[in-house]
Amino acid sequence: MSTPNANTKSQGPFSNPAMVATYADDTPRKVPGLADLHRMAMLLLSERAQQAAHILVVGAGGGMELKAMAEARREWVFTGVDPSAAMLDLARRSIEPFNDRIELIEGTVGAAPSGSFDGAACLLTLHFLDKSERLLTLQEIRRRLKPDARLVVAHHSVPSGGAERWMARSAAFADRASVDREKAIASAVRMAGLPLLSVAEEEVLLCEAGFSDVELFYAAFSFRGWVATASSA
Repeated sequence: MSTPNANTKSQGPFSNPAMVATYADDTPRKVPGLADLHRMAMLLLSERAQQAAHILVVGAGGGMELKAMAEARREWVFTGVDPSAAMLDLARRSIEPFNDRIELIEGTVGAAPSGSFDGAACLLTLHFLDKSERLLTLQEIRRRLKPDARLVVAHHSVPSGGAERWMARSAAFADRASVDREKAIASAVRMAGLPLLSVAEEEVLLCEAGFSDVELFYAAFSFRGWVATASSA
């Protein structure tokens, strides 16, 4: 972790062997339209990175987005970073057919090469970071992007004052065994312990980190996704 406090996926939950073991099955159940989110991310990055692009993936443990984008864009190469060794092992198994085009690095975004990337993605990661860590992470991503390159992010973010309500809806969506509102609310209370930011705060933070043209492209209960452009200044 060469950039102090600029963490990617928190080691906390991803140091739990049981969580790592069920990650590949649980995540599509919890995140509405996850496969479509991966495709949308690829398409948005493709608008500025159409040829033999080098894409940075921050929080790459698990390898789902890497696998999806590598399958869709066979001319792209990727660098993925994640601080969890166990999650990177999971990613390696997922991306095995594309090993010649994907480099995985254990660490935070500060461990990624300083060269200019043609685009970046950070999915289901930033909601683990507090506001100051999140800003540092976004700044480190910006430093590694070519001017006018695209960044795609998606994670938990809710309207101001509506955290528990929206998290409960996401918890209910994830529980395919029942529709139990009380259980969903209890889960939401635990999930609300994440350092959530409001939609407005997220967009301000992206601008503070050096991005412009911040646009919402994905919204599904408590999940939001934005595309932004690395400012040329």
